[in-house]
Amino acid sequence: MSTHPVAEFTSPSTWSLIEDKFSPFAKDTLSKLVDFVQNEVVPAERVFHAQISDDPKRRWTSTPPIVFELNAKAKALGLWNLFLSKAHYPDVGVPLTNLEYAIMAEVMGRTGALASIATNCAAPDTGNMEVLARYGTEAQKEKWLVPLMNAEIRSAFSMTEKGVASSDARNIQTSIRKEGNDIVINGHKWWISGAGDHRCRLHLVMGKSDPNNADPYATQSIVIVPADAPGVRIVRPMKVFGYDDAPEGHCEVIYENVRVPASNIIAGWGRGFEVIQGRLGPGRIHHCMRSIGAAQRALDIMLERVTDPTRQTFGKHLYQHGTIVANIAQSRAEIESSRLLVLSAANQIDKFKAKGALKEIGIAKFVVPSMALQVVDRAMQSFGAEGISQDTPLAATWAGLRTLRYADGPDEVHMQQIGQRELRRVPRLKKLSEKAKETEAELFQKHGIKTHL
Repeated sequence: MSTHPVAEFTSPSTWSLIEDKFSPFAKDTLSKLVDFVQNEVVPAERVFHAQISDDPKRRWTSTPPIVFELNAKAKALGLWNLFLSKAHYPDVGVPLTNLEYAIMAEVMGRTGALASIATNCAAPDTGNMEVLARYGTEAQKEKWLVPLMNAEIRSAFSMTEKGVASSDARNIQTSIRKEGNDIVINGHKWWISGAGDHRCRLHLVMGKSDPNNADPYATQSIVIVPADAPGVRIVRPMKVFGYDDAPEGHCEVIYENVRVPASNIIAGWGRGFEVIQGRLGPGRIHHCMRSIGAAQRALDIMLERVTDPTRQTFGKHLYQHGTIVANIAQSRAEIESSRLLVLSAANQIDKFKAKGALKEIGIAKFVVPSMALQVVDRAMQSFGAEGISQDTPLAATWAGLRTLRYADGPDEVHMQQIGQRELRRVPRLKKLSEKAKETEAELFQKHGIKTHL
């Protein structure tokens, strides 16, 4: 068995399965990351939350100082922008594959968003940086991508709309029209992650630019909107089961006659669907990777709880109850199987890019968050009422994971796509069955056996 430190925090058997696919650079980076997360980020978690002000005026206008300390340490260790693979972004990426990053994202996911923020690998900036790296002009990269990569600014991705069934992106109604040398944007969005952060400097806004186009997938465009542009109004932060996720937040935003230069279009007019598919594919799998880490951390917390010698019920330690042992086993089995599913998807992206891994990404997207929710729920149950309180990270973890069954496409959309993909296999399956029956009949005849059907 390998002695790599990641095996202790993930799975020794899984690590032995993929270890030979890791470069020396990736192994070294992963070792540093494991140490950084466990010995720097985990001890800073409660400090981070304590530094978020309860004062409504300061809650959205300040960043916990511990973030900048962690940023500096991560950058000095080379643990920075790890999600940008050099294979796909040769001019700005790091020499890591998606498979290598998958394990790293799992390690970071153990601390909610904090380790990702510390290493500049946090959504929605990750997806926005990928969009700018892949589709941005040189001027757009210089103005927006470079400061994002340096964590000097943050960003938002603005797609979901209030009063619109946004799970079908063809329904998006925000107007994006060209007027002279300007683009004018009008729309009402909500659940726009990152828009509440006082460091947010740009929104990537998706809207209808050619509503009469016969091709419904050519009706939308994406445009860069500076966060301080006249007409951009943050209405309120939305709450997830009471959590506002300050200082980034998920906000309701109105764009009223917002004007930006025509040069702010991303990739070109009518290419919005192309851009979001390029963005959401990796983004979906990143969420799944981090969810595995969150589930693993929840199981670890549960194990400590049930073996606490002061916790006894009905004359037994908690771990001596059969239901507790069964829950531990169920959680372990679900984490192991889901991890392999995510690693398979990451490997497919490396081989065939996101478009060639749609099936694997789609399955992971609706399987992993639900799995993680179950694991966290079992951990909460082992704590009794304390498990749903602010005294453990479990309730906040559960709330965050629950949003992933909507984010980047609800479960139902992915299940529909996977189901339809499976149904397309039917003609081939029928041909194989018919051929097998013909061969079967020949074998019956050859051996002189009469069938009874």
